[in-house]
Amino acid sequence: MIVVTGGKGFIGNNLVRALNDRGIDDIIVVDSDDDVEKNDLSSCTVRDFVSIDDFREMLISHDCPFDIDMIFHQGACTDTTESDRTYMLDINYNYSVQLFEYCERIQIPLIYASSAAVYGNSKSFLEQPEFEKPINVYAESKLLFDNYVRSKIGMTDFQVVGLRYFNVFGPRESHKGHMASVAFHLNRQLLDSGEMRLFRGTDGYEEGEQQRDFVHVDDAVSVNLWFMDNTDMSGVFNVGSGQSRTFNAVAQSVKSWHQNGKIEYIDFPEKLIGKYQSYTQADLTRLRKAGCNHKFKELEKGMSEYLNWLNP
Repeated sequence: MIVVTGGKGFIGNNLVRALNDRGIDDIIVVDSDDDVEKNDLSSCTVRDFVSIDDFREMLISHDCPFDIDMIFHQGACTDTTESDRTYMLDINYNYSVQLFEYCERIQIPLIYASSAAVYGNSKSFLEQPEFEKPINVYAESKLLFDNYVRSKIGMTDFQVVGLRYFNVFGPRESHKGHMASVAFHLNRQLLDSGEMRLFRGTDGYEEGEQQRDFVHVDDAVSVNLWFMDNTDMSGVFNVGSGQSRTFNAVAQSVKSWHQNGKIEYIDFPEKLIGKYQSYTQADLTRLRKAGCNHKFKELEKGMSEYLNWLNP
């Protein structure tokens, strides 16, 4: 039996579907039971749904009724603007530690979602402490658990893998609201007004020329499944295309698909000054050394597939 936390969310829901495609349906989805905006599970085949609170109680009480073989931990508070440190650390750190301790106790694999946010405004993106510079509470919470895992890996016999997702985009992210990808928002803006809005220049970049490593959700899921198939591999790994692209390039993909649209540049929000990653690019050295040779989609291909899905 496989547990997918955050299974109603973005990457988690796509992961559940990929497991179904493999013929795996003995799945327990753990997620909030009061968020109607999240993805519907009716088109997925799963064994059961358990609320976060109930599942955490099972972990704490050592009274879990399920015979679990592995856990994909995709659940988290992903709002990078969330300022409640106590809440963020409970959901993103304490809960993760509880899952780690459970997996350690019964010796089953744990594959969990970390984030490229841990690098902050670094210009190098190696999975090494000297390049990890969190600039918000979300990134701090993710790095805290990564470091907890690092301190334990040499003393454990079970698989534990942290995946530092870069800017993931693709189907089933609409419930994320303002935290949905720029691809999602630009498509919506163009449909609503014929114009797409990007930030003016910041951090030395010209308007719309800030750069991120955009990775399709299918690729993020594929890397999860690769580690599922290779249980001898543990550690913290980047998950990105390995290629940095501008926001202008994303907007151009949307414009080209629709064959219309304009780009408007808006002032950079004061609240994001010093808290915004103007450049990211995954270093895939460690992932490749582990043996994962998955070929990530080029931005234009991934965008075309996503826009076809968004605009049927």
